[in-house]
Amino acid sequence: MNSLLVTGGAGFIGANFVRWLVDNTTCTVTVLDKLTYAGNKASLDGLPPERVKLVVGDICDRPLVDSLVGDCDAVVHFAAESHNDNSLTNPAPFVTTNLVGTFTLLEAVRAQGKRYHHISTDEVYGDLELDDPERFCELTPYNPSSPYSATKAGSDLLVRAWVRSFGVQATLSNCSNNYGPYQHIEKFIPRQITNVLTGRRPKLYGTGANVRDWIHVDDHNAAVWLILNQGRIGETYLIGADGEKNNREVVEEILRQLGQAPDAYDLVVDRPGHDLRYAIDSTKLRQELGWLPQYPCFSDGLTAPIAWYQANETWWREAKDATEATYALQGQ
Repeated sequence: MNSLLVTGGAGFIGANFVRWLVDNTTCTVTVLDKLTYAGNKASLDGLPPERVKLVVGDICDRPLVDSLVGDCDAVVHFAAESHNDNSLTNPAPFVTTNLVGTFTLLEAVRAQGKRYHHISTDEVYGDLELDDPERFCELTPYNPSSPYSATKAGSDLLVRAWVRSFGVQATLSNCSNNYGPYQHIEKFIPRQITNVLTGRRPKLYGTGANVRDWIHVDDHNAAVWLILNQGRIGETYLIGADGEKNNREVVEEILRQLGQAPDAYDLVVDRPGHDLRYAIDSTKLRQELGWLPQYPCFSDGLTAPIAWYQANETWWREAKDATEATYALQGQ
């Protein structure tokens, strides 16, 4: 692959993917991003202009998408509306971006015979009981529980149908919860880090027992590149680093690394429809493609992102007060 179109490349995982490509490949990258509140042009600052170009636009804009797809070897589709709580307040943007946007991209790569990789989430599988020994695998039935996860599940099924019906050269990946730099502060880990950095106490939803399977964003993106180059067409690969932690453990680790007392947090009202537990079985990815995480230990992987938020207050400070005001209205 010499040239990629990366949708959502100014968002959290997408921007980190673009930076990973610059550091680890010789690819040129065109980023297509609508720059909604979750996209930030500053997340691409400092990248070489001869390698990375930002196009501000909508993935539902077929003429624009057609022109950009024609100039690349492959499309990696990160762009999505992705905040569960927002999907409960207003599902419409999730249907438009996650379903219509994916359809638009699929039709463009179908017409031009281009390679396509689809980024998805483990939330399409619903959730697991806290004491369930099982983990999600590629054969787990879909059971989405929110408009966000339902629209992501629908987008996955569109990709599979376009592979089978039209021979589109596509792969899919479903990943567990990412952490790392450039993540919007509405998300759990950066919210708690920036709470401490601004003199607020971290907020723990419900009892803090809900479990997520955490993976460093660079480990996720290394897996995406591997799947794009070596994955079997039509296949789905689950990406996870065996990083199951409950929310209380995560908050306590953040407090520990920032030199605070481990109980210096507040319990707040639980999130509506809060899934209990996610857990990924990445055996297929590891055995078939030889992928291994660089950060198998969550506490080790968290050190650099905490330092990044400490050193880059200008990136997140403007959004902090507004984000906290929104959460306060929800009792969180």
